[in-house]
Amino acid sequence: MIEFEPIGIIRSPFAESEGMPIQPPGAAGIKGTVEVFEKYRPGLKDLDGFSHIILIYAFHKAKGFKLKVMPFMDSKHRGLFATRAPARPNPIGLSVVKLNKINDGVLHVENIDILDGTPLLDIKPYVPEFDEQTQIRTGWLEKARRAVFHKKSDDRFK
Repeated sequence: MIEFEPIGIIRSPFAESEGMPIQPPGAAGIKGTVEVFEKYRPGLKDLDGFSHIILIYAFHKAKGFKLKVMPFMDSKHRGLFATRAPARPNPIGLSVVKLNKINDGVLHVENIDILDGTPLLDIKPYVPEFDEQTQIRTGWLEKARRAVFHKKSDDRFK
């Protein structure tokens, strides 16, 4: 059995999933906070030296899943694991956000595409030498990936 305990709560301007950005590039400039619970705050030491962080969180509003879905950026059904759809067997999400500052256990972030009240599972520093890849293929998203800047969420994964 795998059990996760949230380490904090993510706060954003998005009370509902409908109409929110579907990825951080579509959330450029949108600010939010990450409230880290008191007992985990010592783990924030030295994080303020990073400009970007990876937030790992639970899609707490996702209900069930289908192995073939119609993603936000396409009009065809695709295999779930070839998408970033929130309704998954293990509904875990990740977002790379800009870290503006840390104040008393609260991370002030930007480019946030996460529903308000989302449970935070982990934080990792974003390090280009570790995280960026070269010679990338993006499968079916090759033609659609620029749509991320204006595409918004709807209710298809409720």
